[in-house]
Amino acid sequence: MPWTITFYSTRVERETLALPPGILASFLRIAELIEEFGPDLGRPHTAPLGQGLFEIRAKGREGIARSVFCTAKDQEIVVLITVIKKRNKIPKRQMDTARKRMKEVQDGN
Repeated sequence: MPWTITFYSTRVERETLALPPGILASFLRIAELIEEFGPDLGRPHTAPLGQGLFEIRAKGREGIARSVFCTAKDQEIVVLITVIKKRNKIPKRQMDTARKRMKEVQDGN
């Protein structure tokens, strides 16, 4: 059974699909790999962040983006946030948002 990728909201989907072209191409290529092989691809494509969160590591000429996701039911992953990376770590505020959204997704809200 193939994996599916969904987005927490249409806003998260719009923000992700609005990434610069090179980064978006990398994200879409990784998304295809996830749909075929599952989210545990490992670096350089995906990496665990802890506490049930993982990241898609998209890189293009324009820079680097991270899409934080969690797994849901029936081989579904949910993209919770997407950020253009400017520092080594995803900002705490955005990680807090991802954790809150993961709880909502896993609680079925």
